[in-house]
Amino acid sequence: MATAKIKKTYQKPKGTFDILPEDQKYWEKVRKVFKHIALGYGFDRIDTPIFEHADLFGTSAGETSDIVEKQMYVFKSKGGDMLALRPEGTPGVMRAFMENGLFNMPSPAKLYYLGPFFRYEQPQAGRYRQFHQAGLEVIGDKDPIYDAQVINMLVIAAEELGLKNLNIEINSIGCNKCRPAFRTQLVRYYRARAAKLCKDCKRRLKENPMRLLDCKEEKCEQLKAHAPNLIDHLCEECHDHFKCVLEYLDELEVPYSLNSHLVRGLDYYTKTVFELFLEDEHVEGGSEKTHQRSRLALGGGGRYDNLSKMLGGRDVPAMGAGVGMERIIGIMKRQSIKVAPLWKPDVFLVQLGVLGKKKCLKLFEELRKAGIATGEAFGKDSIQAQLRSADRAGVKLSLILGQKEAIDGVVIVRDMESGSQEAIAMEKVVKIIKDKLKK
Repeated sequence: MATAKIKKTYQKPKGTFDILPEDQKYWEKVRKVFKHIALGYGFDRIDTPIFEHADLFGTSAGETSDIVEKQMYVFKSKGGDMLALRPEGTPGVMRAFMENGLFNMPSPAKLYYLGPFFRYEQPQAGRYRQFHQAGLEVIGDKDPIYDAQVINMLVIAAEELGLKNLNIEINSIGCNKCRPAFRTQLVRYYRARAAKLCKDCKRRLKENPMRLLDCKEEKCEQLKAHAPNLIDHLCEECHDHFKCVLEYLDELEVPYSLNSHLVRGLDYYTKTVFELFLEDEHVEGGSEKTHQRSRLALGGGGRYDNLSKMLGGRDVPAMGAGVGMERIIGIMKRQSIKVAPLWKPDVFLVQLGVLGKKKCLKLFEELRKAGIATGEAFGKDSIQAQLRSADRAGVKLSLILGQKEAIDGVVIVRDMESGSQEAIAMEKVVKIIKDKLKK
């Protein structure tokens, strides 16, 4: 007996998602706001490849970082090159800066980007394997004023998107001068408590002790609470730099709190590091609804004065930051933040009969060229069905063109609110419609 062939169906890969038409307005809103702010601060756009040589990220983030060890999508090309889908933006931007000789740009070079990134990790709310970031990079100046400016720009972007209850957590992780002494104390503290560490942190204790402060395991979080503070071991230069950053943030009235154990898990960071959080209140269901507060990380960044040298270049101070677009859009939808539709018609074409449909097709093009947003339902023959579509679209005017109107060279203009109608000569309809819409 022959077995029936099972028809295969396809689904999106785990950790990815489709951006459906109904959600596009949120994405365009975030892109528009971020672009507007970046241009307002003198930033130029840069786009780098979605994949790079894998060792670019190993060298910059650190071979023992979670990104490199666990999260990168690495593959070998047909030519034998080891490539990786980009897990973050900064190394690629710095590579492009060095490779293309952007040292000749006005200093500092201010660059922004928007695009997809990839990390293999367990999907959860607001976090995906393919995700999107908006990022800022200031390359070529060590002045702490740029640290504060970049932080302020992220806060402004979030506020302009309607988000409230924002807070910056900030710290300084020092430089190569002051970190060694701190690292010694950190190792001494954790070595005495090594038995209580998670498996990854036991390895970090040997390979990269600073990463101990970045662990999110509950038992490691408890140990971190009493660990030495790097901020107490800063050299004079790092201390003065951090002091200036905080003073600039005070001047800008940016809300922040000090987190002496914030390090961010990438090797290239120096001095200032920060994260942007939102205190989000939501309602839990059930017979007795309760208000719960959650703390959501929207993004972060820091200074990376050593990255250029790590990649084989000369010393180039730099500061950068990025925000996760999915997380922001999720909050906007949950908080019912209003976003205007991408397109809304001003008028609607209603046609009847073959000749009326032909004339409507041409009239549609004339209206479009005149900058009049025009809706249509060319596939429908019923006038009533088309008028219902016009009503749902919320247009002010409908233009009705049937066989008789086409022969007479006129268009019936219907006011959708009052229901009044008038016949207008075909050659005058575009100008008259523009005048009516202005009123």
